[in-house]
Amino acid sequence: MPAPGADQTPAPLAGGTEGPRALRPLLETVLQALGQGATARGGPFPPGGPDAVTARLRTALGPALPEHGTGAHEALRTLVRALAEGSADPADPRCAAHLHGPPLALAAAADLAADALNPSLDSWDQAPAASALEILTTRALAALVHPAGPAPDALVTTGGTESNQLALLLAREAARARSADPLTVVCGANAHHSVHRAAWLLGLPTPHTLPTPAGVLDPADLAAALDARHGAPTLVVATAGTTDTGRIDPLPKLADLCDAHHTPLHVDAAYGGPLLFSATLRPALEGLDRARTVTLDLHKLGWQPVAAGLLAVPDTTWLGPLAHRASYLNPADDIEAGHPDLLGRSPRTSRRPDILKIAVTLRALGRRGLGDLVERVCATAQLLADRIEAHPAFELHDRPTLSTVLFRPTGTDDRTLADIRRRLLDHGTAVLGRATTPEGLWLKATLLNPHTRPDDLDALLDLVEGHTPR
Repeated sequence: MPAPGADQTPAPLAGGTEGPRALRPLLETVLQALGQGATARGGPFPPGGPDAVTARLRTALGPALPEHGTGAHEALRTLVRALAEGSADPADPRCAAHLHGPPLALAAAADLAADALNPSLDSWDQAPAASALEILTTRALAALVHPAGPAPDALVTTGGTESNQLALLLAREAARARSADPLTVVCGANAHHSVHRAAWLLGLPTPHTLPTPAGVLDPADLAAALDARHGAPTLVVATAGTTDTGRIDPLPKLADLCDAHHTPLHVDAAYGGPLLFSATLRPALEGLDRARTVTLDLHKLGWQPVAAGLLAVPDTTWLGPLAHRASYLNPADDIEAGHPDLLGRSPRTSRRPDILKIAVTLRALGRRGLGDLVERVCATAQLLADRIEAHPAFELHDRPTLSTVLFRPTGTDDRTLADIRRRLLDHGTAVLGRATTPEGLWLKATLLNPHTRPDDLDALLDLVEGHTPR
């Protein structure tokens, strides 16, 4: 191993005054490779299925740990191109399977700055400006959720799953302070799977899951469940934007029931929360501000690169159970001297400044600009529903609540429908999701691309029709 100062120039770094100069030619290589890979893919998805995709990637990669390197530009050119060629492209209007949105270019550019600077938000001396930016930005977003809260705040998370887990953790700790009985979660069958996983990870009883045949929680069912609990420690979890259909639980009625039973309410608004940016669509979230905790996820209807989750609370003191002390990160005398304590803002230690891309987007577009994007994709979903209702070969499940549309070829059974979806994937021509309701299996179009045009919707339906057996 060469000693420091030996005649061997190490690879350049991204930071410091020379970092931008080192990055500039590498970025040009990356941008060229991204374009070449997208051109080679030729559509929204790499064709051929899992084996073919893996084979192409293996050929490009060669030895994963070579004895001698190939150099920075060759490595970037080869692997970025291979990854782009083998990726699903959410910027393609025919890629509409999941809550996997195309990131804004400005958010991706901001993420590059975060990578180059590499602040870690586990202690103030690693991230002085980033920690201040995070607190200022999260409190502004939390005030959007809880405008009447005494001290709104939000934690930055890796996404809806971590936010839901943190919500259950905070509820568990609050319940422990009042009762020796374990906390039980009451949720609907429409709740995100992460709610059940979080209960398991936290050692809580299996959630009491209420049926949701209509796609949303029935207040009468919740009332009966809360009556049966007889005041035992309970957390109600509602959903504002379900994964399968985008539906929103009746939040005001659920909040009324929780208030009457002195039971905290958590709302998973990972999908629907950004309706708050839109003055037109915001009324659909009436009652959200009455929740004790709210999950948001801006890599869905916020157009951020993964990850960009948040957990909002109306009062920052409610985050107290997360407080933690490590002498090398937040010693008491530093805190007394006014240095911010960051360990209580996440269960993670090393933590990248995901807030930067969010803050850049908020500054660039403002609430109205983001609200316009949300309105665009929701309007596009309504347009697709119109197209399906007018098309004799298709059946619409229901009018969309957000930007998710469920449909299927008329008279198609579940097995055939699943085959249609896989054939589209194998040909690389369209990426559609699937959802199961009491009426059976449906194709799911999750429209998150604000650039999608009416003729893109027609092309998507033509592809499905062309792969439907007659």
